[in-house]
Amino acid sequence: MKTINDIHFKDKKALIRVDFNVPLNDNFEVTDTTRIHAAKDTIIKILEDEGSVILMSHLGRPKGKQEEFSLKHIVAAATDILGVQIKFVNDCIGETAEQAAANLQPCEILLLENLRFYSEETAGDPAFAKALSQLADVYVNDAFGTAHRAHASTAVIAQYFEKKCFGHLMTREIESLNKVLETPDAPVVAILGGAKVSSKITVIENILEKVDDLILAGGMAYTFIKAQGGQIGDSLCEDDKMELALEILKKAKAHNTKIHLPVDSVTADAFSEHATKDISPINEIPNGWMGLDIGEKSISQFHTVLMQAKTILWNGPAGVFEMEPFANGTISLGKSVAQATAAGAFSLVGGGDSVAAVKQFGFEDQVSYVSTGGGAMLEMLEGKTLPGIAAILD
Repeated sequence: MKTINDIHFKDKKALIRVDFNVPLNDNFEVTDTTRIHAAKDTIIKILEDEGSVILMSHLGRPKGKQEEFSLKHIVAAATDILGVQIKFVNDCIGETAEQAAANLQPCEILLLENLRFYSEETAGDPAFAKALSQLADVYVNDAFGTAHRAHASTAVIAQYFEKKCFGHLMTREIESLNKVLETPDAPVVAILGGAKVSSKITVIENILEKVDDLILAGGMAYTFIKAQGGQIGDSLCEDDKMELALEILKKAKAHNTKIHLPVDSVTADAFSEHATKDISPINEIPNGWMGLDIGEKSISQFHTVLMQAKTILWNGPAGVFEMEPFANGTISLGKSVAQATAAGAFSLVGGGDSVAAVKQFGFEDQVSYVSTGGGAMLEMLEGKTLPGIAAILD
C-alpha cells in the first residue's frame, strides 16, 4: 500500500483529493471543522518536504456553478487551521486553474473551486479527470468519505499519474478497518444499531463469520424480536424482513457467532421527547407503545459482552439518542466501549449516527479510532472494494 511516507515531495506539486464537504451557516462560515483538521497531517508533511499543495474537493450538491457552494467560503477556516495562507482559484480546470498551479511556489497551498460545479466530476468523466491531472506531479487521495464513489477526482484520475499514494487519513482509515475485518484480536464484538435491518443486511452477512459476538440494537432489533414471536406494540418493524431476520439468526448459529438482542425496552406512548415513558420486556410491549431505547438489563448484558472483547466495531446507536429521554442506552454503550478500550481493546466507531453520538457525549478521545466516512465505511464492512482505494492500489 503506497502511502505519503513513501514519497519525498521536494519541488513537486501534489494534487490532494480532500473531503472539505463541511457544513456552513447562513453567513457562509464553517460550523464543523473536523474534516479540515483530518487532512492537516497530510498537507503539512508535503509542505515540510518543501513541496507545494493543490487541494481539490466538492461541497454540497450544486446544480452547476452556485455561489453558495463555492469553496472560497472555507478559505478563512482552512487558513486558520493549517497556519498557511491559502490561495484560491475560481475554477478547477482550464487556463485559470493551470496558471494558478504553474505559479505556485514550494510550501504554498492552492485551493481549487468546487469540483461538482462540473457534472463531469460525478459522471467520472476521463477528459475531466485528465484536465485535473495536468495541474500536478503527484496524486494523493486523502478523501475517505468519498472513496466509495467512482468519481473523476477520486478514482478515474489516478490512471494519469505515475506517482500516486494514500494520504495519512486514508491510510489510518484502511488500516483501522483492516484491523477489525482482516487481522483482529479475538474475541471480536460488533455492535450494529440504527433503524432498519434493510440498510445493514449486507454488513451483517459479511461480518457474521468474522465476529464472535454481534450486538443488535436500535430500531432494527424489533424486527428480530417480532420474527421470533414477540409482541412489540407500535415499535418500528420491517415486516417484510422478518424471514430474513430468522435466516440471519440461523446463519449465526452455524458460524458459532452469538447474537445478543436487547431483553428490555424503554417505551413511549408517542414518538416525542415529552411522551410518557415506561419500561417493559422487549417481547411484551403493549399496543399503543413503542420501544425507543434499550433498558437497564440490556445495558448490563451488553456491558458484560463488551468487557471481554479485544476488538470492537460500533456502527449505529442503541436508541433515539437525539431525544434526551431515550439517549441513555447509547451513552451506556459508549461508556462500555470506552472502558473496554481503556482495558486494552481496539475500538473502531463509524457511521454517521454513531460518530455524532460519540462526539455529542464526549467519547471521541476514549475510543481507538473514529471513522470519517459513513457510506465508505459501510461499503467496506459489506466487503466491497472501494473505487478510490482500488485506483491507488492498481
